[in-house]
Amino acid sequence: MSNAPSSSPRNETPEQVLEHITQLMDEAEALLVGPTTEHVGEQLTEMQTKLERMQQKIASLYGDARQKVTAGARVTDQAIRAHPYEALAIALGAGVLVGALLGRSLRK
Repeated sequence: MSNAPSSSPRNETPEQVLEHITQLMDEAEALLVGPTTEHVGEQLTEMQTKLERMQQKIASLYGDARQKVTAGARVTDQAIRAHPYEALAIALGAGVLVGALLGRSLRK
């Protein structure tokens, strides 16, 4: 159980974090099913520490994603406010294109 993550939360992908959590769950299940020894308390403490690290990484990833989405929304809002007619034309064109594609697929 010495697989302590050496990378920072920002270097791991959500898939890697999920893999770590799955590994922790497997270890917890092995402890519950396996033979009990005097080291169980120590192993549980170590697993709890790992789980807390994973929770911190998830919180960090969520925070980063939220900041990126918010920044993207701000940039989009500024672009729409700076060029309202162009934005309206693009939205209208996209709507016509989607409507034409849907209408075409419904006729088949």
